[in-house]
Amino acid sequence: MSRPRRDSEILPAKERLENAFWTLLEEHDYDRITVTDVVHAAQVNRNSFYYHYSGLPELADSSILHEVERLPMPIYTRPDSDPNVEWRHFCVRLLNDPEQLQHLNRLSLLVGPHSNEELVESLRDFLRMTLLTIVGSDMVTVEPKTKMLVDFCVGGIISSLYNWPQLRNQISADDMLDSDVAILAMGLFLTMADEDPMSYWRRIVLGYNRVHNHVPSFIAPGDRHR
Repeated sequence: MSRPRRDSEILPAKERLENAFWTLLEEHDYDRITVTDVVHAAQVNRNSFYYHYSGLPELADSSILHEVERLPMPIYTRPDSDPNVEWRHFCVRLLNDPEQLQHLNRLSLLVGPHSNEELVESLRDFLRMTLLTIVGSDMVTVEPKTKMLVDFCVGGIISSLYNWPQLRNQISADDMLDSDVAILAMGLFLTMADEDPMSYWRRIVLGYNRVHNHVPSFIAPGDRHR
């Protein structure tokens, strides 16, 4: 085996193995990748691989989980939060940070042409687990309503990752700073967190309609001047 590169001497073996997984998945079908391919790309020996992982599926799960965990997530847990401010912080972190862009590039490979259903399911499971953690729930105690909303969000994230290779050179953080999107995202997260979103919706809608001189019918008369 050739002498390891200087950067591979710095990185721990486990990180080199995960990096090798993503590099190989970018160019080869997952079903055709072997442990031998991984150890050669990572420039580690097989003993080191099996010290950390029982096989390629465990390496894949570990790699996917770490990429999901490193993504910034919008955490909307306070009804008095300003959705535009929260959404701006999230979009700037996600699209202006080269490391975050790398995470998106890697996760998009899981729904790309070299992936398979096994990898997609792992991605779906880890995204679901992460969102449930954010809203303070888990797969055992989750309410049916929350589970439905989490699955809805996971489906949207996967769809966005599928389109990411076409979008990454065309979209910027400014493109994402849409008030309608921010408001909907805020309401969705509040509902998943089992908060009462009604006061939030009243505040948003009344603020909007003070400008437009209109109050929709679902706002109670007593709320019109709050």
